Amino acid sequence: MTALERALRRDRALVGLGLVAVLAPVWLYLVRTSLDMYGAMSGPAAWMMRPTWDTRFAALVFAMWAVMMAGMMLPSASPAILIYARVARSGQAPEHPVLRAYLFAAGYALVWGGFSLLATALQGVLAGAAWMTPMMESATPWLSAGLLALAGLYQWSDQKRACLRHCRGPVAFIAGHWRPGATGALRMGALHGLYCVGCCWALMLLLFAGGVMSLAWIAGLAVFVLFEKLSPFGEAGDRAVGAILLGAAAVVLARAQA
Repeated sequence: MTALERALRRDRALVGLGLVAVLAPVWLYLVRTSLDMYGAMSGPAAWMMRPTWDTRFAALVFAMWAVMMAGMMLPSASPAILIYARVARSGQAPEHPVLRAYLFAAGYALVWGGFSLLATALQGVLAGAAWMTPMMESATPWLSAGLLALAGLYQWSDQKRACLRHCRGPVAFIAGHWRPGATGALRMGALHGLYCVGCCWALMLLLFAGGVMSLAWIAGLAVFVLFEKLSPFGEAGDRAVGAILLGAAAVVLARAQA
């Protein structure tokens, strides 16, 4: 084994351990909070049952969304982060490749933090209009059906396919958008995050339909996003999922009118 191969293995291990160190407490929080949300509400979810919003409550909702998006989306970005570390080590100036990989991940997470801010604002609007319950669930089948239909239609859109192409091809993304240094790593991570938000924003809004802190919806969407990025079915699979979501929207409306 050459010195470069040993360094690449070490980098991969350190980056992987770093991701685990972030994701393990995040998922522990999500599991405990979700179980408490639909249980006694005397633990980490005790603050959530509020009929009105104030600045403190909005900040806590934002923190909840930011943690949730990190837990759901970082696993699907792991291939790109690991590939970035490998390319950074193999380049002409392999300075601190692990640190730069962490900065790549930080840029990615910052963009999803921006999405979390918008999701918090939307949740506030929906709660104020009584379209969401204090349990952070849809209060009307019209909202649920609308979100399912929106996600289904977006699966068929050119914008979805364009963004998903970058998410499914991390090697091509890194080769095509390479920037040197620590600042370049942060910018590349943020750009990758923008493509990922462009790909997945409609899917993430389904949390408003199924329950913002529903563990089944959180885990299910996280697994689906990971599968979608690694899926061998391509555009046909995306369209099939879109059709399923549209069918689910029709079922929700039919039941509401029954």
